[in-house]
Amino acid sequence: MGEIRELKTANPKADRVAIPIIIVLSILVPVAVALLILFPDTLKLEMGIDRGTLPAFHAVLNGTTAILLLLGLYFITQKKIAAHRFVMMSAFGLSAVFLVSYVISKLNADPIPYGGEGYMRGLYFFILISHILLSVPVLPLAMLAIYRGFTQEYGRHRKLVRYTFPIWLYVAVTGVLVYLFMQPYY
Repeated sequence: MGEIRELKTANPKADRVAIPIIIVLSILVPVAVALLILFPDTLKLEMGIDRGTLPAFHAVLNGTTAILLLLGLYFITQKKIAAHRFVMMSAFGLSAVFLVSYVISKLNADPIPYGGEGYMRGLYFFILISHILLSVPVLPLAMLAIYRGFTQEYGRHRKLVRYTFPIWLYVAVTGVLVYLFMQPYY
């Protein structure tokens, strides 16, 4: 189990189940988040959650995810497959917790505007917009990469990860940066 080898090619029977699930989730999740952002008053629920705690929690989740992603890269270069799989699944799990918590925060609180000025304002919006745009493909890419890893389609897994890893890492790191920019306004 400790060595990387090409064991399998595509499994059409398993793909017929997994790929549609990945596609449906990849569409539903961004649409739900977009609706929460576009219609905050319509979809608002009062949950009694302190709005100051969730952004810091989100930053911790994103920062920990970034560390786990880097650990996953390290473990795979050392051919420590079990450790790689564990930290990558942990990173995916933390990203899922982030997503649920983010949706709860959007349902619970009005958006807080960024109050910075000058070049910092431009930098903030560049980071925020690139973070949002790149967060959309992370879910399908990560799910597909995980699926290809678990089905032992390592060639396809590696091809996907070439794109997935840097995008996912960027989204995790910029999630922390967005928090740091916004922290004075919470």
